[in-house]
Amino acid sequence: MKNTALTHVHESLGAKMVPFAGYNMPVQYEGVNAEHETVRNGVGVFDVSHMGEFLLTGENALALIQKVTSNDASVLEIGKAQYSCLPNNDGGIVDDLIIYKMKENQYLLVVNASNIEKDWNWISSHNDLGVEMRDLSEEYSLLAIQGPKAVEAMQSLTSVNLSEIKYYHFEVGTFAGIENVIISATGYTGSGGFEIYCKNEEVEHVWNQVFEAGKSFGIKPVGLAARDTLRLEMGFCLYGNDINDMTSPLEAGLGWITKFTKEFTNSENLKKQKEAGVSRKLVGFEMVERGIPRHDYEIVDADGNNIGIVTSGTQAPSLGKAIGMGYVKTEFSTADSEIFILIRDKKIAAKVVKMPFYKK
Repeated sequence: MKNTALTHVHESLGAKMVPFAGYNMPVQYEGVNAEHETVRNGVGVFDVSHMGEFLLTGENALALIQKVTSNDASVLEIGKAQYSCLPNNDGGIVDDLIIYKMKENQYLLVVNASNIEKDWNWISSHNDLGVEMRDLSEEYSLLAIQGPKAVEAMQSLTSVNLSEIKYYHFEVGTFAGIENVIISATGYTGSGGFEIYCKNEEVEHVWNQVFEAGKSFGIKPVGLAARDTLRLEMGFCLYGNDINDMTSPLEAGLGWITKFTKEFTNSENLKKQKEAGVSRKLVGFEMVERGIPRHDYEIVDADGNNIGIVTSGTQAPSLGKAIGMGYVKTEFSTADSEIFILIRDKKIAAKVVKMPFYKK
């Protein structure tokens, strides 16, 4: 089991630690609901240093990225980030990722912790273009400082004007006295804030400074459990749950990051799928009757016929109701469609709703 550079800090704070993607990670501190509300209404900090970072450099770096990702990375300027995915050859997704344009001919790819080796091997297998690839995953730490008070709480730590960094843009600057920190206006919560990339040996200092600066704003550490409830309320996909090697980006509602203005892995087949229409779609739903939907629960129609499967589900702290995501046959994918979740062999009524579930 790997530790992050902050594992000892989480343990000293009394965090409940669990294995996640091969890392010893904090799942919660004071409790998921309280931590969730901290991020929705104030500011909270996640250690997500388990995420992977690859640096691609060279005159063909963009060409390689264009070949292996579904979105159009040619529109990126220095200081801009893009959400994308790596399609496989079979209609599914190797991983979803964020691409940062660091300099001309240099890009940082941030990938899911559970897929670091898989993604590295996949991208490497397509690198016949002489692109220099460096895996920085073991060298860099990542703090997600999230919530509506993040800008105000963190401004004292940097001369970079945080309020001017637009969503999915970033600056490289001095933060908490550390140079060359990536300050990125990204996150997985839907409540604003930043993701801070620094070296492992710097992160404990940064963590301490962040908590000092945020003290008067009620800043708190937040675990992976609240990260999951926050992202689910936004309808953000989680790799391994809502998207995987078998789900197409079009079925998953990721058509907006699937650009057929260029050729990429399996683009021809995905284009045909788009033209023919998908037979199932990832939808959001809320429970009409009491019950909490969970990953892999069956979705059925009024007659009990199987129409799909739940991919994610929870009791949503900000909404006070149970919500979920799942794949259903396309004819059941429109808003207000009546569906049923099989919970302990009982049909529990739910209805399809438009995502995000949580609206600020």
